[in-house]
Amino acid sequence: MIRVDNLSRRFGSITAVDGIEFEVHKGQVLGFLGPNGAGKSTAMKMLTCFLEPDGGTAAVCGYDIRKDPVNVRKSIGYLAETAPAYGEMTVGSFLHFICDARAISGARRKQALDRVVPMCSIGSVYHQTIETLSKGYKRRVGLAQALIHDPQVLILDEPTDGLDPNQKHEVRSLINRMASEKCIIVSTHILEEVEAICSRAIIIARGRILADSTPQELKDQYQCSLDEVFQRITSAKTAAQGLQESRV
Repeated sequence: MIRVDNLSRRFGSITAVDGIEFEVHKGQVLGFLGPNGAGKSTAMKMLTCFLEPDGGTAAVCGYDIRKDPVNVRKSIGYLAETAPAYGEMTVGSFLHFICDARAISGARRKQALDRVVPMCSIGSVYHQTIETLSKGYKRRVGLAQALIHDPQVLILDEPTDGLDPNQKHEVRSLINRMASEKCIIVSTHILEEVEAICSRAIIIARGRILADSTPQELKDQYQCSLDEVFQRITSAKTAAQGLQESRV
């Protein structure tokens, strides 16, 4: 459902994403891991058509991100790292606004709202303005807007950021329930989350993919915890060696 082909993006002299390639299929939850500045969010913004690549391309549900960005956006539910919302709107009015943008009307709108409001546990704040919500509730509203059109593909950038332990458990359980029916990419710094919800993990550093395997296979290969695996692979020395080898 997602195919990434030699995707690249530069910002001036800085190469944020450097020719990455991978595929993700229905039923997979891919953990997209890397240190700050590794290129994760830039890659996600290109996949969701918020940024145009400098090189390569990608396809989502068969639609090319360069040639058919409208249908790509229709196929994706995207939760950005800093999900935009209008603070003066109530949660309900914001979700109705998203339904307008997604052309969801009539009975379909009611069904969509009846589904996502309890799914994201935002019924108690439905009539509150977004600016009055805690960070955790704002994150839940962001997740609701990503799910409201029941997309085939979900791209979630730090979906549990700002949530308390109970809320994190709820969101992880939700992702696990959806996993068999959707293609999901999750970017996170919480490695216990990767083990809890991800069937596969890609580790990226300096814009390049350095590992692509299941969490368990990575632990077995390195004979250590996933935290230690991450540290070894993304350390400056290891990352530099990986980049050099990949260019040979």
